[in-house]
Amino acid sequence: MTQSRTIAETIAAVRTVEGGGFVVHRPFPTRMLMDFDPFLLLDEMGPVDYAPGEAKGAPDHPHRGFETVTYMLDGSFAHKDSAGHCGVLRAGDVQWMTAGAGVVHSEMPDPAFARDGGRVHGIQLWVNLPRRDKMIEPRYQEIPSPRIPTATTSDGKVSVKVIAGEALGVSAAIETRTPIIYQHFTLEAGATIEQAVPRNYRVFAYALSGTGRYGSEQREIGAQRMVIFSDDGDTVTLTAGADRLDVLLIGGVPLHEPIVRHGPFVMNTEEEIRQAIIDYQAGRMGEIAH
Repeated sequence: MTQSRTIAETIAAVRTVEGGGFVVHRPFPTRMLMDFDPFLLLDEMGPVDYAPGEAKGAPDHPHRGFETVTYMLDGSFAHKDSAGHCGVLRAGDVQWMTAGAGVVHSEMPDPAFARDGGRVHGIQLWVNLPRRDKMIEPRYQEIPSPRIPTATTSDGKVSVKVIAGEALGVSAAIETRTPIIYQHFTLEAGATIEQAVPRNYRVFAYALSGTGRYGSEQREIGAQRMVIFSDDGDTVTLTAGADRLDVLLIGGVPLHEPIVRHGPFVMNTEEEIRQAIIDYQAGRMGEIAH
C-alpha cells in the first residue's frame, strides 16, 4: 500500500544577481533555508532575453568539495576549466561536474550566442559530496539532450526527462556519488502523476512554469516556489492546473555531516576551508588557459 507524501513547507525563490551579472531565482540558500541536505544550492538562471552583445556569464572561479549540475533549458554556455576541458552546453543538455579536490572553471555565453543574443534559461544545482569524496579527482559527465533518457505515460499526458534516478520505467545515464533523483516532468493541463520516491530520501519540487497541485492534500502552488515534501510516504503526487506544468522533482539521501561553506568551497571543517583558500591562492587548483 503506497502512501503519498504531504507538504512540509514551501519556500519562495529570491531574485538575485550572480557571476558577471546574470539574474537568478534562488530558493536556497537564503535566510529562509540554508541548505537541503544533501543539496547546497538551487538557482534558476533567468529566463531572461538578451539583446546582441548583452549576454552575461560567470568568469573564472574555483570549486572544491561538491558537485555542480547545470541543466540548460534555453540558450547556450561555453565552459572551460583548469584541466583543459572545454565545450558548449546547449538547450536540453546537462553537465554534472564533480569538483572534488578542486577545479577552476568558467561558464560564459557561447560566442555565437553572445553576438546574436536570445533567451537564457537554465538550472544549477549544487550537490554536496560526502566526507570520503571531498578530495577525489575532478570529473565531468556531459550528457547532450538526445542522450538523456525520457519516457511518456500511455495516455501521452505526462512526460519526463530523467537526469538522475528512475521514473516511468527508465533510468538515468548519469552516475551519482550518492543516491539522488533529478527528474523534469511535463504534465498537460489536469494531468496527474504519482512518482515513487524512496522513504529515506528528502524530496522537493520546483515548478519552472504553470500552477500545480502538490502532495496528498493537492495544495495549489505557483511557479518559482520550492515545495518541500514531508518524509511520511513513498510516493509524491504532482497534478497540473489549468495550464501545462513544467516541474523538477529532486531528492536524495541526506549525508548528516557537518557543512562549512565559504563561497565556492564546501567542506566539513574550518581548517579544510582555510586549506582550500591556501591551495587556490597558491595555484594548486590550476588556471584556465585563455
